[in-house]
Amino acid sequence: MKVALIGANGQLGSDLVRVLQPVHNLTPLTHADVEVTDPESVETMMRRYEPDIVLNMAAFHKVDVCEDEIEQTFAVNVYGVRNLALACRAHDMALVHMSTDYVFGGDNARTTPYVETDPPAPINVYGISKLAGEYLARYILDRCFIFRVAGLYGVAGSSGKGGNFVELMLRLARGGKDIRVVDDQRTTPTYTMDLARQITAVIGTEHYGLYHATSQGDCTWYEFAAEIFRQGGFSPNLSRARTGDFGENATRPAYSVLENKALQEIGIDIMRPWQEALAAYLEERMQE
Repeated sequence: MKVALIGANGQLGSDLVRVLQPVHNLTPLTHADVEVTDPESVETMMRRYEPDIVLNMAAFHKVDVCEDEIEQTFAVNVYGVRNLALACRAHDMALVHMSTDYVFGGDNARTTPYVETDPPAPINVYGISKLAGEYLARYILDRCFIFRVAGLYGVAGSSGKGGNFVELMLRLARGGKDIRVVDDQRTTPTYTMDLARQITAVIGTEHYGLYHATSQGDCTWYEFAAEIFRQGGFSPNLSRARTGDFGENATRPAYSVLENKALQEIGIDIMRPWQEALAAYLEERMQE
């Protein structure tokens, strides 16, 4: 396939380049190449590259900043998706849109993972914008893959956040600092290389629709940090914190674990347990 990958220099985009390039005719695109909030820029990209499928990794994902910068959040996460979906429909192309576990607002009472048919109920601006993007993509375009993901980390780092959670923990441990991590938010950290392989497997089919795509299992951010230190050979002074202790601007769901039910139903859920994925990430970053 001819694949246009928007956001090719980001954390997930960088791994998608590595996975897609050997098997597809890939055009990696950055913000300098296409501005998703500008319909004319999107149309120019479509006419120039004429892809069979567009993978959109562009997102405004600074969750706390989104609370104050609502216009910019919606410009990228909602209207940008609309622009791409309309262009894909006009040119008979398929679209891949990335969404998030934050479309759910799970409270402490929930103990079972969300599946694709569970009703979403976001509790922050970021989650609202991503859900609105989902709805627009599905409303406009039949040939659409939507992937809800969670807790991403990859070797390229998260371009808008200055690294990722794993790198932050390792940096703090090397600095000998006391470390406090929230222990009342349960999710599934997901390695972007695994996710890139999963996305590549799905877009090779015509099973369009909504998918949860995370590593297997779940943990709190405190438990994730403890496993990072265990596998990395560090023993810092790690203690538990609670949501709100760090003055976060946005409300986070206490429970946002996803089950890859739709992937299982089509027989291509290739995501491994999060502990195994973390080990693979630590090995890769050492090689890098």
